[in-house]
Amino acid sequence: MALPNIVVFTIVGFVAQMIDGALGMAYGVSSTTFLLSLGVPPALASASVHCAEVATTAVSGLFHLRLGNVDRELFVKLVIPGVIGGVLGAYTLTSIPNDVIKPLINFYLLAMGLVILRKSLSPPHRQVPVRRHLAPLGLAGGFLDAVGGGGWGPIVTSTVVAGGDNPRYAIGSVNLAEFFVTVCESITFFLTLGAMRWETVLGLLIGGVLAAPLAAYVCARLPTRVLMRLVGLLIMVLSLRALYVALR
Repeated sequence: MALPNIVVFTIVGFVAQMIDGALGMAYGVSSTTFLLSLGVPPALASASVHCAEVATTAVSGLFHLRLGNVDRELFVKLVIPGVIGGVLGAYTLTSIPNDVIKPLINFYLLAMGLVILRKSLSPPHRQVPVRRHLAPLGLAGGFLDAVGGGGWGPIVTSTVVAGGDNPRYAIGSVNLAEFFVTVCESITFFLTLGAMRWETVLGLLIGGVLAAPLAAYVCARLPTRVLMRLVGLLIMVLSLRALYVALR
């Protein structure tokens, strides 16, 4: 293994996990985009990222749990459908045209980003969270996460926050559920591909584990409305960039 390459992947993993742990999204998107830019095949890139995420999501989920960022009801309703969707997505990745699916996902995320940003700018008022359709959401989030090399956080967190849940609890619950989804996806990838880029995995893993406690702390301390604005803006920026690349 080349040490300079591991250092580069460690930096990528650290930055990606800071974004993911604090805002509930974008570890997979950020890391996979970087790997694809180096010419790594989509299935292998997704497999490597998810293998590294086993450790980062474990640490992130644990710290979110200890800091009181997890809503048990929300977690339970998301985790089982998420696991099922993740396994199905990992198993069928090689036969699905990403150039067709990704623009549709990003149009959806752009809409969710606008909804969240609008809520953060509206006058504050007490809102009862709308928790309908969490099982289909978890199923879709897990499936698209495996297919696109990332997306569990952007799809699930954005929808839950847009439904009125406190961003702190939405992010913590989704992060904890992501650990179980990622473990099952990684096992499926390993059984179907039989190989991993271990140099890449190690760098992403080290950087992600180092960043996870700090990211969870940031999530627990940021004001709710500031967090909502950051989540909304991040979703919109990532979605617009991906649409530009896909449609140009």
